[in-house]
Amino acid sequence: MKSYRRLLLGGIFAAAGLAAALPACAQSLPEALALAYANNPAINAQRAGTRSVDETVALAKSGYRPTVAGTGYISKSWTRSPLGSATTVLYPGGFGVEISQSLYDGLRTQNNVRAAKSAVMASRETLRNVEQNVLFDAAAAYMDVLRDRAIAGYRRKSLEFLNEQVRSESSRFDVGESTRTDVAQARGRRAGAQAQLSAADAQLKSSIAIFRQVIGQDPKNLKTPGTVVKHLPSNSTVAVQIAQANHPAIKATEHLVDQALFNVKSAEGELLPTVSLNGSVNRDYDTGVNTDRDSARITANLRVPIYQGGRVSATVRQNKEILGQRRIEVDQSVDNVRAAVVSAYSQLEAAQSAAVATRTQLDAANLALQGAIEERKVGQRTTLEVLNTQQDVIDAQIALAQTERDLVVASYAALSAIGKLDPDTLGLGVRRYEPEDHYLAVKDKWYGLRTPDGQ
Repeated sequence: MKSYRRLLLGGIFAAAGLAAALPACAQSLPEALALAYANNPAINAQRAGTRSVDETVALAKSGYRPTVAGTGYISKSWTRSPLGSATTVLYPGGFGVEISQSLYDGLRTQNNVRAAKSAVMASRETLRNVEQNVLFDAAAAYMDVLRDRAIAGYRRKSLEFLNEQVRSESSRFDVGESTRTDVAQARGRRAGAQAQLSAADAQLKSSIAIFRQVIGQDPKNLKTPGTVVKHLPSNSTVAVQIAQANHPAIKATEHLVDQALFNVKSAEGELLPTVSLNGSVNRDYDTGVNTDRDSARITANLRVPIYQGGRVSATVRQNKEILGQRRIEVDQSVDNVRAAVVSAYSQLEAAQSAAVATRTQLDAANLALQGAIEERKVGQRTTLEVLNTQQDVIDAQIALAQTERDLVVASYAALSAIGKLDPDTLGLGVRRYEPEDHYLAVKDKWYGLRTPDGQ
């Protein structure tokens, strides 16, 4: 039992060991994802839920096992003779043990066990899906912070540029080389830049808060990551085939179909006869006459259901409708996953094209700004034209920050859509949580109130 407990502690609390082993602050995206895998409460809550579903197998298997109960009684009785001359007072009592063993229950226990095992498998796939969603959210949160920090930096540099423009135009106005209009235009753009910087700082604070919520630590020293395109199929057609065979959302609904089917069979089992074997051992005594009596009994019971008020029939019909619902949900999951794969690949292709275009746009805007500044010095450009060109540079920088974020996030979305956004595929170097460890520890337990982790 102790070895089993150590095994479970190693699997269930791998997350706690991981948190101590990783750096204090996530610097790379894989480190951030590993922290989310270890610390995110949504994942840990689903793991606890999966462990609770494991116990349904032990509950179902209890139908195979005997039940044992201790019994006892004590009483007091009075007996008066017909003439009322004497009264006899007795104190009868007794104690014993009763044992009951089901021999045949219409295969209900067998089908209940199969249904419970299917529920366990569905819960594991649900856990895998939650892990995927959290890892994707962590990747998106990581890239959002990088994007918003870059945008805030661009806004801050833009404000510095406009402060210099206001100072330059004011100096030129003082010597008669500029007009009040030029100064007003520069000051107006500076005021707008100050408002945009405030908005960018507010958005950055929001992204940092989400980063903390998903990953569990504040972001520091983040590194610009690459995409995970190398883990993706070359086209969406192959990706859809992989997703249909591997995605946890589909596999979970398939296991729920199995569970519903066994529930139908279990309900139908209530229409079949049941056979049980009952045994008892008792000792009765009476302190009034000082007599002890020992007795034992073994009884085989046959019960044939004839009519249960329509309850069993309604239960069977209800479970059949649930089975039909679960089968429809499989088709719905397949459609949802297919749509998610096609959408993710479309967004990835769009982000790849946008990244190339925005880099070209930024290079052109920088050249145009340098030329406009030089031409402004010799009077060939107006202040407004310089300000507009500088705004084009800022817009291109922000667009590039957005497309770089979208490109990385789209690649993670595509990997999630095919069902392979997991620590092994990403190479996170973190020990996987293995739900099988807990299942093996509890599925055949006959007794015990403590969980494998000692609670």
